[in-house]
Amino acid sequence: MADQIIPPTLALAPSILVIFGITGDLARRKVLPALYHLSKDDLLPTDFEIVGTSRRPLDIDELLKVLELRLLEVDNVCDPAALQVFRQRLRFVQLDPANGDDYDALHQTLDDIETEHAVCMNRLYYLSIPPQVYGSVVASLGSRGLNQGCQHGQSESRLLVEKPFGYDYTSAEELIATTAAAFREDQVLRIDHYLAKETAQNILTFRRHNPLFASIWNNHNVQSIDIVAYEKIGIEGRIDFYEHVGALRDLIQSHLMQLLTLTTMELPPRVGDSAAVHTAKETLLDAIVPPALSDVTTKVIRAQYEDYREEVNNPDSTTETFVSIQLEIANERWQGVPIRLLTGKAMATKRTDITLCFGHIGPDTADNQLTFRIQPNEGIDIQLLVKKPGYDNAVHPASMDFSYLTTFDGHGHPDAYERVLIDAIRGDNTLFATSREVLASWRVLQPILDQWGHDSSDLRTYPIGAAKVE
Repeated sequence: MADQIIPPTLALAPSILVIFGITGDLARRKVLPALYHLSKDDLLPTDFEIVGTSRRPLDIDELLKVLELRLLEVDNVCDPAALQVFRQRLRFVQLDPANGDDYDALHQTLDDIETEHAVCMNRLYYLSIPPQVYGSVVASLGSRGLNQGCQHGQSESRLLVEKPFGYDYTSAEELIATTAAAFREDQVLRIDHYLAKETAQNILTFRRHNPLFASIWNNHNVQSIDIVAYEKIGIEGRIDFYEHVGALRDLIQSHLMQLLTLTTMELPPRVGDSAAVHTAKETLLDAIVPPALSDVTTKVIRAQYEDYREEVNNPDSTTETFVSIQLEIANERWQGVPIRLLTGKAMATKRTDITLCFGHIGPDTADNQLTFRIQPNEGIDIQLLVKKPGYDNAVHPASMDFSYLTTFDGHGHPDAYERVLIDAIRGDNTLFATSREVLASWRVLQPILDQWGHDSSDLRTYPIGAAKVE
């Protein structure tokens, strides 16, 4: 958990976090546990309140029972005293997203909280709701003045949006335009929790501070790059969501494209310079060559695990649960290097990692590999060749392994959602995708969606527990 001290330079301003859809799956599994841990470890601002909204009446004590069970399931422990402190920060407003008067009631609640604390407070709106209702909620926040900061005009309002950011390029453009009508770009925080994982954050640091690799981080030495996100579980009852989204929109468009940028972008002058980081990402995404329609069937594999159609009760479903995409980057550093993004559900193992394969020196040598393990067991692995003990010169692969868990003894390693929330409260948008990044990512993937919309004959099936799909 968040066993760390936030430096004084990152002191957090008084804030109110409004969670739209506080009874939903994401809020219960991720957001509320993260907030509990931050509260327990005294990492939240002194003046900090959580306002949950839901269409239906909510019993806060019942919600806390659900949270307690989740904490016991994941952590095997829940501090009753810390839970009661957390409860004091939590209140509820019943809100129908389609009812404008309910937004006025929310506005009054936020004003009342500030009056109670006698301080102006930043207002953060976390949209833990289905993507199809984002637009109407954002528009209502704008039209009812909830985008303007506190009643005294001395604070900031921010919008936290979960993926997917649109359904395709056109819908993403429309959503961005709707959001821009109510919130400035710097107020919008598009969440990609993969980027908040320690190993993902470590990619740029690793590249900058290890000259051993900096000089060979190019197409003269790197033979291929694979970015993989496999899960052992299937869709776990999320039928409506997954049938509408699929693997490409769920993982490739957001998580894996972002990991690709961190791996291949030009290093900014300072890793901590948010604007420079985003500019470098946008430049890299602009250099990716989208597959031509005629190449989709050769450069893209899509598949569906066996029994999926029965699970979703749709015998004609063409929703993919596995995708493999080969891409190319048309710039001097990476021209000619094949890059694969792969994601799948119901696979043999759970793993998210980035592997760079460094090429041959001679005919008798194998490739070296550098792997960033995003999950599980976050860390970095380097595969080298060494001489085997004995009288001949036989070589053997050996691994040099760095693990966060062993090196740092489990300390100072916050959960990804804890980091997301802290960054949102302090207004640091480094780990959040910009509008340009979102559209550039959709530009790369749109030809694939267009081809799939015309022809589904390339959809394969694979057995549950498959190690790979070819």
